[in-house]
Formats: sequence, structure tokens, C-alpha cells
Amino acid sequence: MRVLIAKRALQARVRAIARRIASDYADKSPIFIGILKGSFIFMADLIRAADMECEVDFMSVASYGHAKRGAGVVRLLKDINLNIRGRHVLIVEDIIDSGLTAGYIRQYLQLRQPKSIEFVALLDKKQARKVDIDIKYVGFEMADVFVVGYGLDYGEKFRQLSYIAKE
Repeated sequence: MRVLIAKRALQARVRAIARRIASDYADKSPIFIGILKGSFIFMADLIRAADMECEVDFMSVASYGHAKRGAGVVRLLKDINLNIRGRHVLIVEDIIDSGLTAGYIRQYLQLRQPKSIEFVALLDKKQARKVDIDIKYVGFEMADVFVVGYGLDYGEKFRQLSYIAKE
């Protein structure tokens, strides 16, 4: 494997995003919704670094399985438990590529009438975009290559890596 983003670079960028979120949402107590499973490491580091009042919930959707490309079909596997009506929501994603999953999640959560919805993505693969998605907080722009580590997997392996790598 070839390291594309080292541990130190990840940590520095997560801290920078967290500072910006803490400033933007001062006195607002947002709800962070992590998209399982890939976002869990990023989200844990993010909310610790933000050091602000917030709530946390998780959703799980399926679009990849064991494939390296999304099938274009998104299925809801686990819904959130918190009531988001009238609340500021930050959807935390490990990676946004085609935008299909993010678009589905936004549309699905919008039905619950939150005050705002914004995306926080560790990685943004703009070259792979099929659906226009506005990502307010981006860690790194990434070429359209398959990557693993820091929560991202291939067949449920490599999530534990402290860096982002290409096979």
C-alpha cells in the first residue's frame, strides 16, 4: 500500500475543521450524524477536537458492499434515534464521491425539518460526482482512486489504519 495522507496531516486537518465548526456553531449545540461505518474514526476525532456542546447519532446506509464502486442504489440500514426537527445537523461522511449516497441522506433527513443540514467530509472526490452536493467542510480533495484507512475499508479490512492509503 502507498500512503497518500499521513497520520500527522490527517490530525492537523481534522483539528482545523473542528475549530471552524466550533466557531460556526458556537452556542448552537449541533447534532453530528455519522454515516457508518466509515465515518466513526473521523467523527470521534472531530467532536473531541471541536470541544463543544453537541449531540451524536449514527445512520447506516449501504451503497458499496464489498465492491470498489457504488452500485447506484442506496439502502437505509440504520436510522437515527434523535429528533432533529428545528436543530442544526452536521452529516459526517468519510468520503463523498458520486454524491448519490449524500443526496439520499440529505433528502431523507430534510423530511424531518431540521433547521440546517451541512456535510462534513474527510475526503471529497469531485471527479466522480454524479449529483451536485454542497460540502461545507472538506478535509481533503482526492483523485478518483480507491483508498483505505482511517475508517475507510475494503471488504471490512483496513479501517484501523491511522493514515489514508491506496492499494
